[in-house]
Amino acid sequence: MLKSCTAALACLSFATQVIAAEPPKTLGRGEGAVSIVAWAGYIERGESDKNYDWVTGFEKETGCKVSVKTAATSDEMVALMNEGGFDLVTASGDASLRLVAGKRVQPINTNLIPSWKNLDERLKNAPWHTVNGVHYGVPYLWGPNVLMYNTDAFKDQAPKSWNVVFEETTLPDGKSNKGRVQAYDGPIYIADAALYLMAHKPELGIKDPYELNEDQYKAALELLRGQRKIVSRYWHDAMIQTDDFKNEGVVASGSWPFQVNLLQADKRKIASTFPDEGATGWADTTMLHADSEHPNCAYMWLEHSLQAKVQGDAAAWFGAVPSVPAACKGDELLTDSGCATNGYDHFDKIKFWKTPVAKCSTQSECVPYHRWVSDYIGVIGGR
Repeated sequence: MLKSCTAALACLSFATQVIAAEPPKTLGRGEGAVSIVAWAGYIERGESDKNYDWVTGFEKETGCKVSVKTAATSDEMVALMNEGGFDLVTASGDASLRLVAGKRVQPINTNLIPSWKNLDERLKNAPWHTVNGVHYGVPYLWGPNVLMYNTDAFKDQAPKSWNVVFEETTLPDGKSNKGRVQAYDGPIYIADAALYLMAHKPELGIKDPYELNEDQYKAALELLRGQRKIVSRYWHDAMIQTDDFKNEGVVASGSWPFQVNLLQADKRKIASTFPDEGATGWADTTMLHADSEHPNCAYMWLEHSLQAKVQGDAAAWFGAVPSVPAACKGDELLTDSGCATNGYDHFDKIKFWKTPVAKCSTQSECVPYHRWVSDYIGVIGGR
């Protein structure tokens, strides 16, 4: 697991501005609705597949009508929460502390969530949702960013390295990878380049792919500028990526298990792997907006989200790992091998997304996130 700051936000320049508001001590009746900003596939009501529905029962039981706004990137989630009008967000680690620092989310009273006690101990006090001992959300799902590939192009041999998406090379099918690979359309992808360099250029001294000094950062950008020459598309929409693998000749890309599952369900020749360099990943937290209009329904959803059945079904649908270990056994959709398949035992090998900050823990000063944003736009634009 990533080395965290000593007191979670201690390495953030705005740490002193974070003052915990008082969470509610009791809950009242549901307000009849709850709105959630979520990743694609995170909140299902059986419309895609009737077997995957953890919304309908909740609505009947609580009277809280669930509405969902799908977001494609962490930056989009932060923007939507800044705009307001939503109750909950399933934020990844590169968004969660920004939401805390911006006072867009409120502390959670874990005493009002009985199933909190069932959470994976590795997640209960994770630094991406815990600030000075205060919890700002409830862990939901987590997993790695996998290397998805076309089995025909790779002759049924899983690629061992991320080099097949970072550097021009001839693939096992005898053709170049140029124009046949994709990269993620988000500044946090710079960390994937840094992770690759940790293995292939150890002389750079990178200890954490989210904590880069100027020289390390420059090397990552150079790798990404070279990658641009072989990338056919920078993806951020999961459904568009699956279409590209079906119809546009794309054969390799960093991806989420969600897309892998969709393509395999469609009988496509697709597989995924965890390359030798390791992988970045995401640990997502359901967080409550500071100005939520439906806090009672929101707390009901937070409790619902930790039910073993919900956790298992959601993990099965997305290809993720549940935050409640009990969900790893006895869930018909996930199966008893699902947690292992989706990366349960890789937790300590995954470099989980987090927001890059200037005051970092591995060296004296690092390149902050606003630079990542502007420079990655430049990389995609050919600068």
